Amino acid sequence: MASDNNMDDFSTDAILLRKIEYGDHDLIITFLTRDKGKISVMAKNAKKSVRRFSGAMDLFSVNHIQCAFPKKNRDAMINLCQTVLENGFSHIRYDVVNTAYASYWTEIVSQWLEEGKAQPDIFELLYTALEMVDDGFIRTEVISLLFQIRFMRLSGFSPGLDQCDACRTGIEGVDSARLWFDFKAGRVLCPQCRGSESCAQEFPGPFGRSARGCWVSKGTLKQLSWINAVEMARAGRIKFSSVAIQEGETLLESFIPFHIGRNFNSLKFLHKMRSEI
Repeated sequence: MASDNNMDDFSTDAILLRKIEYGDHDLIITFLTRDKGKISVMAKNAKKSVRRFSGAMDLFSVNHIQCAFPKKNRDAMINLCQTVLENGFSHIRYDVVNTAYASYWTEIVSQWLEEGKAQPDIFELLYTALEMVDDGFIRTEVISLLFQIRFMRLSGFSPGLDQCDACRTGIEGVDSARLWFDFKAGRVLCPQCRGSESCAQEFPGPFGRSARGCWVSKGTLKQLSWINAVEMARAGRIKFSSVAIQEGETLLESFIPFHIGRNFNSLKFLHKMRSEI
């Protein structure tokens, strides 16, 4: 982020999304902040300055950051002056599977959000998801479903899951145990309507997935709709079966990359970790 409508120095809470080395001693860090959305800042001498940045350079860490705009070149990158670590989420970083999930969520946020646009709801969603994983009371797979579907709603591309998009029949009224979810259109089709529409060639994959979409049971669709609408504090109470988790992951982890328009390296790593469990 090279410029801002308000050029005053500022402080805010921030989640570390990404960091890259810049020269021998500096880092360029991408944060999701509570007040200013996604920003990129220059952390000068971050590799050597333990006092200013102690414990704050870890991925997913939540910090209170102090930043300053360059005095001479106002178009240059914002400088990170100091950080105060608020939550390092050590239970995430010391578990490879939890790290894989958290990396996927932060990559979604980093790739989708515009620079410098405040997104307080998405900040709270990511913070809460990380906190839930760190607490360890709810399965991380379920938290991932919760994060993904609520992220889609907040970002404005939430799929329709309550009814067949063609005939408008509610999923409860569909005479089939499973419905088809179309990745491109982000919609559900009952078997009758899907059969009447022209479909391109499909390439089968795991859990009923193809290049175009996947079959999803009524129960999974209802559970995903419920956790998308209920209060965050209550969403973790729902019990997902192993099949429902697999179906939900197939749907969401295919639909989101399709609409964001890119493949995620973190998602490939996550799939690898899950295959080894």
